[in-house]
Amino acid sequence: MNLHTTYFAPAVSQSPVGRRWKALFIGPKGLRAGWRLLIFLALCGVQLGAVIFVRVHFFGAHVLEPSGPITATPTMLGGSEAIELLLLVIATLIMGKIEGRRFKAYGLPLRQILGKDFWSGCLWGFLAISGALLAMFMLGDYRITGLALHGSALFSGLAAWSIAFLVVGIFEEFFSRGYLQYTLASGIGFWPAAFAMSGFFGLGHAFRPGETVIGAISAGSFGLLFCLFLRRTGNIWPAIGFHAGFDWGQTFFYGVPNSALLPSRNLLHSTLSGPNWLSGGSVGPEASIFCPIALLIVGIIFSRYYRENRYAL
Repeated sequence: MNLHTTYFAPAVSQSPVGRRWKALFIGPKGLRAGWRLLIFLALCGVQLGAVIFVRVHFFGAHVLEPSGPITATPTMLGGSEAIELLLLVIATLIMGKIEGRRFKAYGLPLRQILGKDFWSGCLWGFLAISGALLAMFMLGDYRITGLALHGSALFSGLAAWSIAFLVVGIFEEFFSRGYLQYTLASGIGFWPAAFAMSGFFGLGHAFRPGETVIGAISAGSFGLLFCLFLRRTGNIWPAIGFHAGFDWGQTFFYGVPNSALLPSRNLLHSTLSGPNWLSGGSVGPEASIFCPIALLIVGIIFSRYYRENRYAL
């Protein structure tokens, strides 16, 4: 007699309809990427709605449609996006807890904050906007007319804008190439996800007041370049640095419009003239034909020196 009798639980059969419903939500890797994205966006939306509710009903704040050009300030840009960054981090931590992943899996290793990748990205970004403006200068579409800041105001402006664009860079890059890019890539692949996110980003710019076709193309080109950075380095710190360096160069250093936002507390007095496809018009250099050209050159050079794919799903 076999004393080690094995007992098997009866198999639970599942109807074809049940299997189809299960397959709609569950894939080989668990809950499908699309549903995880919806949960993440819902978490962000609920938090943002709560913040707006508190601001409107307890602090009397109102959301007003701009009636003309908006002048950017460090507090306006950095302050609003710092709040949104906090909400984004909370949503990402919640999803990481649900999925059993560490925070750094989504492309933002905190140990590398302000490290080599960030500062090299800053240099690339500043050189890119400088190259675009140099081409415009040589064609007579960009002119520097003097200094706008002196003495202590120069240092306070530099510090304020540096902090503001650091926050802007972290928020916008972590939102576009953090959890969303990671999760979408797990469902459809890295580059299809990169093109989808970059196309969405460019489309969003297309509906901004005064935006042009070239400006929307540039916005999508930024997204693809930053996805290349992410793919080859494994993190979004180079993209954050590039974003911060490019915006800092536009707004503070060169004093030109940044996505139709007028500069303030900027270092240089400058003017843009000529056709919009060369100067960018009221949108600024991002809507100039020289912007996507500069991004393409950066992408080619970067690919030459960073050949290994380090981004892991």
